[in-house]
Amino acid sequence: MKTKTRKIALVGNPNVGKTSLFNQLTGLNQKVGNFTGVTVERKSGDLTLANGETVEIIDLPGTYSLYPKSLDEEVVIDVLLHQQSPDFPDTVIVVVDVSNIERNLLLASQIIDLEIPVILALNMVELAEKKGFVYDKEILAQRLNCEVISINARTGLGIQELKLILQNTPSASSFRKYKFIEKYNEIITIIQKITHSSNTYQNWLVLNQVDKCRFLEDSLKVQIKDTLEKYHFEATQIQKMEILERYAQVKDILKASRQEKEPSQFYSLGQNIDKITLHPIGGYLVFATIMFVVFQSIFTLAEYPMNFIETTFVSLSSYLQTHLPASKLTDLLTEGILAGIGGVVVFIPQIAILFGFISILEESGYMARVVFITDKMMQKFGLNGKSVIPLISGMACAIPAIMAARNIEDEKERLLTILVTPFMSCSARLPIYTLIISLIISDTPVLGIFSLKGFVLTGLYFLGIFAAIISAWFFQKVLNSSHKSYFLMEIPVYRMPRWRSIGLTMWQKSQEFVIEAGKVILAISIVLWGLASYAPDNQMEIIENEIIKEYPTLSETELEDKIASAKLEVSYAGQIGKFIEPVIRPLGYDWKIGIALLGSFAAREAFVGTMATIYSIESKGEEEATIRELLRQEKNPQTGEPLYTSALGFSLLVFYAFAMQCMGTVAVVYKETGSWKYPILQLVYMTGLAYISAFLAYNLL
Repeated sequence: MKTKTRKIALVGNPNVGKTSLFNQLTGLNQKVGNFTGVTVERKSGDLTLANGETVEIIDLPGTYSLYPKSLDEEVVIDVLLHQQSPDFPDTVIVVVDVSNIERNLLLASQIIDLEIPVILALNMVELAEKKGFVYDKEILAQRLNCEVISINARTGLGIQELKLILQNTPSASSFRKYKFIEKYNEIITIIQKITHSSNTYQNWLVLNQVDKCRFLEDSLKVQIKDTLEKYHFEATQIQKMEILERYAQVKDILKASRQEKEPSQFYSLGQNIDKITLHPIGGYLVFATIMFVVFQSIFTLAEYPMNFIETTFVSLSSYLQTHLPASKLTDLLTEGILAGIGGVVVFIPQIAILFGFISILEESGYMARVVFITDKMMQKFGLNGKSVIPLISGMACAIPAIMAARNIEDEKERLLTILVTPFMSCSARLPIYTLIISLIISDTPVLGIFSLKGFVLTGLYFLGIFAAIISAWFFQKVLNSSHKSYFLMEIPVYRMPRWRSIGLTMWQKSQEFVIEAGKVILAISIVLWGLASYAPDNQMEIIENEIIKEYPTLSETELEDKIASAKLEVSYAGQIGKFIEPVIRPLGYDWKIGIALLGSFAAREAFVGTMATIYSIESKGEEEATIRELLRQEKNPQTGEPLYTSALGFSLLVFYAFAMQCMGTVAVVYKETGSWKYPILQLVYMTGLAYISAFLAYNLL
């Protein structure tokens, strides 16, 4: 008979290093899904111990106490209070940030009182030492009545010792007798009979938040509520009493175990730096400067690898066209698949550099300071301070950023954050931005060292931020949301980034970009090639004969291009583009751009792949030309001048800065709000704003 796999839960406050510890314990043996009954992401992984036993590690969402305020935090009590839950742990590892230990031990004391075996993992000990203090593990273990171990989740220090402890399930214990329950013994006894649980503190938690205990049957909830009403139980005031009593107990323990040391010079230096980075004015100037350096680097550092990738794909396509037999399959491979995917893969260096910088800012502790300084400003526009986290995450991808809004307690503020997060320029917009900027902005340096392209790219990202906060103010009025909630956070000390971790992030994000975008673009490229290669009623043959007769003096290369362009125009794809052209013509777009606009609704970066496929099919005589070269050569049929002027370029840039052209974003907004009303409102609002702004940009320029 197969034995039950032991489950080890990781619990802790947000940002204490749980994810780092989870990665240390599980490596690549990780699985992602949803917790039973809710849409909150469930991360679990397998750990094989030295004795050969395999245990399952479950990473629970971060929470400050067992009185949850958000959907993420409710998962913790779902798991820890429900012994029949498939995720109910045999052991809980409570991860503690030693540099902020008092608040962390409040949660630890609550979990210990549930009488689940607990291991207290003291993380970030080195940061506490830099601040000038340490804690005696032996005293903590004795006073808390549980296993205590020091670890460094970033470097792996103490992980082997932790694994040895996990080989034997620690015994359950209790923190101490709690005075706040004593005068409610009568009501606790009644609740015990209803829940059939012998644990006093578990029944106390159920009593205090019966509506949040999803695992209880409705009939039991009714009985508990009747009991609460009978005894006039006021949960809010009683919870405050408990928290104050626990903090008093924790302070006594910390006072007995604390040992003072001399603060490090590095910590003192960090405090001096914060005088600038957290300054009401200087902080914003530092943030703007860092963003500018990041986007300057995206152009300057990525140029050489981009050129290499671009020419490699072009040469490969040309080689295959030369050495493979002429056929529709060869055309599909070279003009459809290679052109489409190559048009996006070329931007991998920029994606990698972007995520590399984001990782450095997060690892160093600076990103938390950005959240702190922008909190006050966000409150003025109706956003919760916690909204800053999803908004900043939106610079990577809107989908996980919208899901991150789950930790916002107030429903209207959470909805407001979801509605405006897609305005943040995500990494999928980056290929479009860089392609268009490279066409309309010269390489002329500014002040001798800066790239004008970097200035424009920085401006687009700040344009997205501006649109998000102004739209938040607008939606606040529409939703009639005047409630202001508070936002508490702790500023971490500065740390040296882990370069290995940053390298892994750059690799993983680049890989995700290629796989996720590649799947969409591969499908679009094949469909688009088919639509662009065939036409109704033998129109391809007819138009080819007409071109040959009309232009007898053209060279072979010029004639091939002329025929390919005419065939594309009469193809199914051309007819679709012509059909929508009257709608987009006021923005300066032709039917080819129209096809790319439609394709980019599946994924924004598909715009580049679609354009690469279209121009590859159209330009038979330009086998060695890159997509950027082909676009530069494109002429306006009415004026004979280059099509991609500054007016058209800025029109496209503004359109993509505002438009929510991503089916994945629409889907996740529906999933998070539970209604089609909000994603449709969002789609109409953002598309309308994008259209009007692009129209103004084109016609004013």
